[in-house]
Amino acid sequence: MLKFFIVLTLIALVASLASSFFFLMKDDSRRHRVVNSLILRVSLSALLLILIAVGIMTGTLALNPRPY
Repeated sequence: MLKFFIVLTLIALVASLASSFFFLMKDDSRRHRVVNSLILRVSLSALLLILIAVGIMTGTLALNPRPY
């Protein structure tokens, strides 16, 4: 279930990045759409880091062992 939320957050990050790029290139109004997209993207990134940290602490996500 946690992996599903991580993938969902990654998809939302990519969608936010695409919408921010669209607003940056095509939007000529004085609204703050690009700034709002940036705030959303930073918040989603923080949520992603929290989800990964929780997954590692609970043992749901396992780290790869050292190669040596």
